[in-house]
Amino acid sequence: MLLYSWQETAIMLLAAIMIDWLIGDPRWPTHPVIRIGQWISWLESKLHRENATAVSRQAQRLKGIVLLVSTLMFTFLVMYMLLLVARWIHPWLGYAVNVWFISTTIAIKGLKDAAMQVYRPLQLDQMEEARKYVGYIVGRNTSELDEPEITRATVETVAENIVDAVVSPLFFALLGGAPLAMLYRAANTLDSMVGYRNDKYLYFGWASARWDDVMNWLPARVTGCLLVMAAAVQRGCSAVRAARSIVHFARLHPSPNSGIPESAVAGALGIELGGVNVYHGRTSERARMGWPLRERGRSDIIHTIQLLYVVSYLIAGGLICALCWAWW
Repeated sequence: MLLYSWQETAIMLLAAIMIDWLIGDPRWPTHPVIRIGQWISWLESKLHRENATAVSRQAQRLKGIVLLVSTLMFTFLVMYMLLLVARWIHPWLGYAVNVWFISTTIAIKGLKDAAMQVYRPLQLDQMEEARKYVGYIVGRNTSELDEPEITRATVETVAENIVDAVVSPLFFALLGGAPLAMLYRAANTLDSMVGYRNDKYLYFGWASARWDDVMNWLPARVTGCLLVMAAAVQRGCSAVRAARSIVHFARLHPSPNSGIPESAVAGALGIELGGVNVYHGRTSERARMGWPLRERGRSDIIHTIQLLYVVSYLIAGGLICALCWAWW
């Protein structure tokens, strides 16, 4: 099943990380995740046509399992066959295809760019623009948010996505190259599309939400360790406070995984994350994480981006060290 040695895979991961640092998400051709989303939408339209309340819980869950398994198998097999064909044409084409598709599963530069779109208008005191752009990256109501709340929403999004958009895809890419990294991205996309606890998806999206939790379980804990290490070398951050925050607050988050990076970043920066969110007119209280040693401000967005990049540098450095050790 494995197409490359771990040394070859590590080199390709380094190349993929550098591509993402320089280029970010491709605008052309169409991003593979968009194609995965189109597949999910099409399959959902076939499996989940009826009113959710008119179908038994067991039937909805079974259909959700069919959606999950079909999407994962389809994504993996298409990517695997594409890689086999590329290798058959020429070994170097196989390397290039593997590197390129791995780079599309990570979003270091994409996260930075999205956060900076919020930060720049904040810096110019253009609150309406900042609210508009933060609305692009969160699902909550942003029309009345002030600077501390806009900052919170942005920091939480970047922190949570250090797992989903950086560590997890690279973790699975190291295990199985682009096919396994793309399978992870398909699982993550399923969770973002159907993994909601509402009337429509509570049972139909149950399998997708749980599987995403399973796939992120180990990478989330690796991310916590990496963020503590990043805080140790990042000016103005506290590694001790980051580690203590994970221990005290991560378990309070409704997700078994998202609380780890969010609490680590909150502790590292000395701010409080979580609190009151409004979704479509409904107020939701999110567990508070970290100690409010000071008020949140726009500079915390920059500090979180810096932590994101230091985590990516640590991963790249770890891969280089592993390769040097193997070749010594």
